[in-house]
Amino acid sequence: KQMENSDQAGFASREAESAAKGKLRGFGVAAYIEACGIAPSNLVGQLGARAGLYESATVRVNATGSISVMTGSHSHGQGHETAFPQVVAEMLGIDESQVEIVHGDTSKTPMGMGTYGSRSIAVGGSAMVRATEKIINKAKKIAAHLMEAGEGDIEFANGQFSVAGTDKAVAWGDVCLAAYVPHNYPLEELEPGLEESAFYDPANFTYPAGAYACEVEVDPDTGKVEVVAFSAADDFGNVINPMIVEGQVHGGVGQGIGQAMLEHCIYNADGQLVTGSYMDYAMPRADDLPMIQVDHSCQTPCTHNPLGVKGCGEAGAIGSPPALVNAVIDALQRGGKDVKHIDMPLTPSRVWAAMNA
Repeated sequence: KQMENSDQAGFASREAESAAKGKLRGFGVAAYIEACGIAPSNLVGQLGARAGLYESATVRVNATGSISVMTGSHSHGQGHETAFPQVVAEMLGIDESQVEIVHGDTSKTPMGMGTYGSRSIAVGGSAMVRATEKIINKAKKIAAHLMEAGEGDIEFANGQFSVAGTDKAVAWGDVCLAAYVPHNYPLEELEPGLEESAFYDPANFTYPAGAYACEVEVDPDTGKVEVVAFSAADDFGNVINPMIVEGQVHGGVGQGIGQAMLEHCIYNADGQLVTGSYMDYAMPRADDLPMIQVDHSCQTPCTHNPLGVKGCGEAGAIGSPPALVNAVIDALQRGGKDVKHIDMPLTPSRVWAAMNA
């Protein structure tokens, strides 16, 4: 799939165009697989961890039918406030705008083990699913009472409860109201209110995987590398929000290209860090990056969490550095240089030195 996406078949003509400009062109690929969705508590316990790596969620339905979801999975820019409501809203058949995500305050949120290792949607999101399932199960009992039907005959879809095989139906909002204004409510069987919590401990890691391809042009006179094309093909399982996933991959590739070409901690002879600020430490900027082609269409859903998701946070940063380095090595070898390895970052001086060793 990646060879098709990156047009490997047309590389020879692009190499000739680069040669006409006096540049060396290289093509590099890298495949990766990572362990994410950290992690089953019984496994990390055997490895010495002194915490369980579950996540928890509390789903509170308000009398108006809107939802407050309290989560221990804190966001630091990944778009939780967009993706998490999509999960709950789709299950309940309501609009995402009716779902509020509450996080960041330990006095108001349930226990959480952090946002890292691409675990937010796979573990935190799964806790939300389990809590929402409890909400639906209780709401079915309320709906059965309202429609004078057996609980086993109640179906729920698209925000509406119905009695199987009949035209009897009651809306989500009516059930929510009954839970908080229990004038017609099975008080002898159910407590009023509609709020549930769940703890989810993953059965296994998730395993995102992918293949990345990079094309570079190298100036043989200076050693300067320019990334001219980059494509990423990933298997993230089911995707909740494609735009967020694409942004995650873009950010990861940017980070990986920065690591491969620019970023370096340098100390002087006295042990003083001389790249201690962004005035001295080279971060990637827009003109260091190409347009990035992203493909996450080749999905095999995760088999052991309720969403079938694998996570995508680190993928771009894992696959991009080796793809870029391989492309530079390929360019030099095509130019007749016997170069098999260059330490990152591939600064012009390092690439020039490798070509002229």
